[in-house]
Amino acid sequence: MFQNLILTFIPLFVAFDTIGLVPIFISLTEGMEQRDKKRILRHSVITATAITLVFLIIGKGIFLILGITIPDFQIAGGLILLVIAITDIVQTAKGYTTFHISPTVGIVPIGTPIIAGPAVLTTLIMLNDIYGFSVTILSLLFNLTIIYLIFSWADSVHKFLGEGGARAVSKVVSLLLAAIAVMMIRIGLKGVLG
Repeated sequence: MFQNLILTFIPLFVAFDTIGLVPIFISLTEGMEQRDKKRILRHSVITATAITLVFLIIGKGIFLILGITIPDFQIAGGLILLVIAITDIVQTAKGYTTFHISPTVGIVPIGTPIIAGPAVLTTLIMLNDIYGFSVTILSLLFNLTIIYLIFSWADSVHKFLGEGGARAVSKVVSLLLAAIAVMMIRIGLKGVLG
């Protein structure tokens, strides 16, 4: 159980890219009062939790209705993750989109697609299929707790890492994400080919 917990925790941690998201969270909440930042953080984590749990529970059912197999999704998801990872790795300067700050900024874009994005949803389906529901959901909840804690200390984390450090960590995480993408494609191809 403990080994499976680690094997599910690490890919999810990499897919969430929590440290890499800190600068985005800071830019979207820049100039806000501390209580507003806390409210937005709560909304974003609740939204990400709801979306990931719903996807984890009914994602396979949607696949059955559409006739999609897990290997199909693994290959497609792996290709998408690979493109995302490669794009991030080769970027020389990472520009963050400026969003109009609205009361729902915690839900969209922070809760989804920034926290609960395609990388996380793809990884959840794969881990659920390989390791089972209970260990996957436990790893998911651990990761969401870490996101909440790190985002709570976003200003301090960013100050500690510095702009260059945060970008460097983000690039390393992208490299790990690329490796996970290749693994997903490999597993998907094994499932399709037999």
